[in-house]
Amino acid sequence: MFELNEKVIKYLDNMKEQTFSRLKELAQIPAPSGNEDLRVEFVKKWFENIGAKKVIVDQAKNVIVPINCEDKNDIVVFMAHTDLVFPDTTPLPYSEDDEYIYCPGIGDDTDCLNSLMTVAQYVIENDLTPPCGIMFLANSCEEGLGNLKGIRQIMKDYAGRISAVYTFDGSYTHLVNRCVGSHRYEVKFTTEGGHSFGAFGNRNAIAAMSDLICNLYKCEVPKKENCKTTYNVGIVEGGTSVNTIAQEAKMLYEYRSDDKDCLAIMQNFFNKEIEKAKESGKAEIEVKLIGDRPCGGDVNKDALDYMVNLAVSVSEKYSGQKCVINSGSTDANIPMSLGVPSVCVGSHIAYGAHTREEKLKKESIPIGLKIIAEIVLSYFN
Repeated sequence: MFELNEKVIKYLDNMKEQTFSRLKELAQIPAPSGNEDLRVEFVKKWFENIGAKKVIVDQAKNVIVPINCEDKNDIVVFMAHTDLVFPDTTPLPYSEDDEYIYCPGIGDDTDCLNSLMTVAQYVIENDLTPPCGIMFLANSCEEGLGNLKGIRQIMKDYAGRISAVYTFDGSYTHLVNRCVGSHRYEVKFTTEGGHSFGAFGNRNAIAAMSDLICNLYKCEVPKKENCKTTYNVGIVEGGTSVNTIAQEAKMLYEYRSDDKDCLAIMQNFFNKEIEKAKESGKAEIEVKLIGDRPCGGDVNKDALDYMVNLAVSVSEKYSGQKCVINSGSTDANIPMSLGVPSVCVGSHIAYGAHTREEKLKKESIPIGLKIIAEIVLSYFN
């Protein structure tokens, strides 16, 4: 079993100050999904400055650093996403004390990306050549309606050539090896509307939307052993004023499951409720699919078990904490749906993900560095 040698450990220790400094700089760069350009430019220039032989930015705004990938059909991808769930386009608020770093997105996924960059720097500066192909990837559009655009592009462009994917995201106390699939919809309701007194009796788009929401919430989710299925209406909007019969209303709805058969049941239920709503004539209804994350497909069990065991054992060795295996919706969904074994594991301890109060425990960063380094460097043996 591969283990970090003294040279690597000393390098990571010596890089601690530089890693913290870059984290502070990177954390403040805004990167809403689809508009990651500033972080993309930062990461690209940084890799070029440390001597990466090839740095590619593709049409999906992925930053790709290939190592020995020419003519290789066994490329292992190590990735972390550049985008944040926050819409900010100006510098993000950053502060720290002796114990924590505070910044929106600091844990999801800025620290993972930053730590992966430090490990990649060791590989590049030491001119290491792996027996397989290695791809360091800072990918776009993992969050929300980004719809995993970045990893979709990679799996398309490198079709048949990628043998494994490690995505670094979240805490090192959790590992994801089962994919939570989801379908996300925008449902728009339109009526003639009118004055609330003078046109009383005309159809109201908000009322029609409310009826559909009530019916969707009567759903009994499918029950299957060791599986979980959920649904949610996350945003509703519409109307003009208190004395106007709403001409237009809109809602965002999703359902999720870590089982593809359960996901299909939810899709069937949703489609039937939409048809019933249309037949009622209470509004004209338009449905737009805005997000589609697949469940996992048929993956080589031995290959996946190897990756899980490697990541869990390394995480527990350096953190001294149990690494829990569970389901999740991550960049791993896309390769797993295509039969490529993939896991998602984190590099820190953080709290408040997807809130503006997100904070990262400083003492966990050097631990995460060693976790990523041992996973990555095990493929250079």
